[in-house]
Amino acid sequence: MTGPWLGAVADDLTGACDLADAVSEAGGSAVVAVGRPTAPPPASHCVVVALKSRTAPRDQAVAESLAAARWLLDAGCTTLYQKYCSTFDSTDAGNIGPVADALVDLIGDAVAVGTPATPRVGRTVYQGHLFVGRQLLSESPLRDHPLTPMRDPDLVRVLSRQAEGGVTLVDLATVTAGPAAVAAAIGAARRDGARHVIVDALADGDLDTLATALLATPDGLLVGGAAGLAAALARVSGAGARSSTAGAGPGGAVTARAVPTVPEGRRLILSGSCSARTREQVDAFPGPRVTLSPVDLDTGLPETVDAVADAVARAYRDTTGPVLVTSSADPEQVARYESRLGPGRAAALLEAATAEIARRAVDTLGVRRLLVAGGETSGAVVRALDVGTLRVGPAAGPGLPWMVPEGGPALALLLKSGNFGDPDLFTTAWRHCP
Repeated sequence: MTGPWLGAVADDLTGACDLADAVSEAGGSAVVAVGRPTAPPPASHCVVVALKSRTAPRDQAVAESLAAARWLLDAGCTTLYQKYCSTFDSTDAGNIGPVADALVDLIGDAVAVGTPATPRVGRTVYQGHLFVGRQLLSESPLRDHPLTPMRDPDLVRVLSRQAEGGVTLVDLATVTAGPAAVAAAIGAARRDGARHVIVDALADGDLDTLATALLATPDGLLVGGAAGLAAALARVSGAGARSSTAGAGPGGAVTARAVPTVPEGRRLILSGSCSARTREQVDAFPGPRVTLSPVDLDTGLPETVDAVADAVARAYRDTTGPVLVTSSADPEQVARYESRLGPGRAAALLEAATAEIARRAVDTLGVRRLLVAGGETSGAVVRALDVGTLRVGPAAGPGLPWMVPEGGPALALLLKSGNFGDPDLFTTAWRHCP
């Protein structure tokens, strides 16, 4: 094997881990490279580059995505994949559309085809409209996301406001007609001048149909989506059955999930997501907790971080279980923070403080297992811990893999998208931890 069969450019870290977990579940091996890599990628069926580009300035997001894509193509990846959130998190300024446009231009004479549908976590697309469970995206808690409020469920309309060139839909009737019908519809859209194609999908079988059509026409395609379509590509391509040294375990067999040995140590939860599900998880956690306030950080960041770190240390003297540090807040509180501190100030302070608390917890408190809630928070924590590459370990649930640094600190990390996991995740996740 000369390179990964799938090279993905992910707009945040938790999404990258979600995709790697889905590919592993389908039988392929997957690794996550954090940030803008320079060294050759590790041997694996799938390599995911985790950027922090979802809410970055447009030019920065495009430049970083292009650099990651070039690295993947230079490494020999056969299918380039733009990984975005299963709830299509973005604004009218981007960054899904501008990045897709840039990657289409990089490939040359290409069309972007994809869907955020991921049925295993309740994300489906019908008539171009995205559903979260039984709710339209615009009626779900995502409508009040503090960074990317999603108030239009029509993905063709959303993408048309961001992207250059036409956007068209391949509807469910076409998908159920089979791969040949899907391939024909994509070809027709391309001849009509469309640069972007959104595809309906209600079930994994629909994604498998789309994947079959895409793999039959590999040239001139940018594939886009969330974890669901990546898993379908793995299933249809037979990644788990490939004979390869990529991800090889004893005897040369492909090992989709790492079975690491992580030293015993303390457990820490760092919750920065303000999603409704994460707030449920915070409320349900029965153990000791320490609250992190951006107002206190604005007054004195070093002193506040010292006080929180001391409170965590005291909590460990009274418990052998996990300790929670939380800055999660409801939409009304987030609005008050923004009004008082200015746009983006609270988030920046909290990311910096949480990252420093994580570093101190690992360096001085003996923490070896961290559960981090929120994409922005996870990215900040992993950078502070100087993690370069992550392999997929056991999963605590759909899209919730424990990740293990490769050649880095001896840790187990569960990096959770804000909306993922059952309400009791902060209590149950440890049962699956390496």
